[in-house]
Amino acid sequence: MLGFISRPMVRIVDRYLPDPFVFVLVLTLVAGLAAVLTQGTGPLEVISYWGDGFWSLLTFSMQMLLVLVTGYMMASTPLVRRGLSALAGMANSAGGAIVLVSLVSLAASWINWGFGLVVGALFARELARTIKVDYRLLVASAYSGFIVWHGGLAGSVPLSIATEGHPFVDMTGVVATGDTIFAFFNLAIVAALFIVVPLVNRAMMPPEDEAIYVDPALLAEDAATRPESPTPAERLENSYVLSVIIGLAGAAWLIQYFAKGGGLSLNVINFLFLTLAIILHGTPRNLLNALTEAVKGGAGIVIQFPFYSGIMAIMVQSGLAANISQQLVDLATATSLPFWSFLSAGIVNFFVPSGGGQWAVQAPVILPAAEALGADIARTAMAVAWGDAWTNMVQPFWALPILGIAGLRAKDIMGFCVVHLILSGVIISVGLTFL
Repeated sequence: MLGFISRPMVRIVDRYLPDPFVFVLVLTLVAGLAAVLTQGTGPLEVISYWGDGFWSLLTFSMQMLLVLVTGYMMASTPLVRRGLSALAGMANSAGGAIVLVSLVSLAASWINWGFGLVVGALFARELARTIKVDYRLLVASAYSGFIVWHGGLAGSVPLSIATEGHPFVDMTGVVATGDTIFAFFNLAIVAALFIVVPLVNRAMMPPEDEAIYVDPALLAEDAATRPESPTPAERLENSYVLSVIIGLAGAAWLIQYFAKGGGLSLNVINFLFLTLAIILHGTPRNLLNALTEAVKGGAGIVIQFPFYSGIMAIMVQSGLAANISQQLVDLATATSLPFWSFLSAGIVNFFVPSGGGQWAVQAPVILPAAEALGADIARTAMAVAWGDAWTNMVQPFWALPILGIAGLRAKDIMGFCVVHLILSGVIISVGLTFL
């Protein structure tokens, strides 16, 4: 049904979208030139901003690499593979697989964005082992669930403004999650996307002669073998005792953490996945074999995230990000401010692909405008959050972990994601403006 839209998009993206590394190099030049031409920033200043900010996301880069690596290691354990296989058995057709992976990814992303990226990718791999389905669309469907993350339980903007003493508390006060995450307009947007996203993915299924399948053998992990005459070092590598002791220590820390009321964060998710991988693989050697396979997909994260950090520094330090927001907000009324905030956030997100970082840049523009116009501050803040999530559909930055796990290129899935960008943009705009 939607093939008349998705097929040309897939062909265009396949022809014109470069590798994500080339994409980030182009974005770097665009951000630098825009800062020079529109902000009056000198070329040497731009280079200074870029270089000074280049390594400012090293912690986040490592966290994202570990999202991929720990998730992959956990999924390659026999127990998890059997569980994913059982869940995949609920789908008995290509269309069923597309709908199921969409729903699983949406639910996981609403809980936590890092969790959603890993679970969606791993489940897509498992489905591809058992069902003949277009692999590109299957992985795109897994990624499409990511659209709801900033309207969910781990949304950085709503959680930030719900925290005592947050940076903008003088302008907003403490905004309860009942007015943001659990507000009617936000839940309505989420519910609409839970319905529309799986149906759209199902409708984009290409004809069989145009579908691209993956050999299930390419997605299988080789079973580990034990040496016949192990050395003392090899006996340690194949020791269950070491894994059990360290795994139980990790489990004890997690139990204590959650018992004290701790919530999900990127570090906690990575620690959880690593602990489970250590326990379920049984031996250090099994874990290391899985690690060897896992890191193969992490090259894009290692090299590209520092460039995005440099771009973010240019956008923030030159005032370009705030200027983009201001230009659009100046068009707004009290009713339309959430829409213009959403649109500006979507544009800024290409250059500042970090929810918390983007809020820090845009809040000083958006919040005074909301106060001056008498607009709903909670709704306006959520508009920025949704704008950040919206253009992630065509921003290769966030797709890198899922592409690494799936073994695909950005151009393989982005054509399908363009359709989601269009339709979700309409749904979110209506929800923010009229509900």
